[in-house]
Amino acid sequence: MKWFDYAAPRTVAEAAGILASHPGALPLAGGTDLLGQLRSRVRETDLVVDVKRIPELNEISWDAARGLTLGAAVPCYRISAHPVIRRAYPALADVAALIGGVQIQGRASIGGNLCNAAPSADAVPVLIALGAVCLVSGPGASREVRVENFCTAPRRHVLEPGEILVAFQLPPPGPGAGSYYLRFIPRNEMDIAVAGAGVAVTLDDGHIRSARIALASVAPTPLFVEEAGEWLAGKPVEPQSLAAAADLARKAARPITDMRGTAEYRRHLCAVLTRRALEAAIKRAKEERS
Repeated sequence: MKWFDYAAPRTVAEAAGILASHPGALPLAGGTDLLGQLRSRVRETDLVVDVKRIPELNEISWDAARGLTLGAAVPCYRISAHPVIRRAYPALADVAALIGGVQIQGRASIGGNLCNAAPSADAVPVLIALGAVCLVSGPGASREVRVENFCTAPRRHVLEPGEILVAFQLPPPGPGAGSYYLRFIPRNEMDIAVAGAGVAVTLDDGHIRSARIALASVAPTPLFVEEAGEWLAGKPVEPQSLAAAADLARKAARPITDMRGTAEYRRHLCAVLTRRALEAAIKRAKEERS
């Protein structure tokens, strides 16, 4: 590993200032991706900026009208155990418990999972399905970016020099809401998904009032399948509706063939995982209404 300097700012403004004055600096939230990349020299830097000590990046707050504010550096173990998240955003709690093993979950963060910008990131399809917005701060201004617009290419994202991802804002789920994430991996745990599907639905009188579907590992970036959710809106909760939406997800996928699976196999998985995730989310939504 190449040597690097280390900074540990205590405020968002201080972190943004350091990152702006050192264009090659890299932020560290949990470090579970970054340290491995530095060790293998996939990435190099002269300065690592540890943002773990900034209060706003470690916040979990809930407001019934505004929804959930989730700091970008909150470790996964806190997310998976949080009672409000487990009740209102079950897919987010589920995916936080899927990332790595117990030791990794003590450090890894959802913000880091997004900023790593890997197409296979498990948390990102769930964030997209739940309608999450990124709260970004820079040296002189703040802005919001929808999660589906955050990643631009493998290992690339929209953050400008000096900008830092501070938190996520998730809208409150309405009555009859349910969410689910499902992935296929070669091993039972701690593996990269061959494909994954995150979905969120809201039911109303036997119909799907709204739905959002996103996929992992089947495009250069996590893939928001907006057309599938729009097609489901207003449709009855029946197998034919779910199968048609799953087929739209399959058609939207742009996978590659690699050592984990062929492009054809991944497209097939998109349909299967989307349909099963929708079934599970609908089941949760019905349980929530009962």
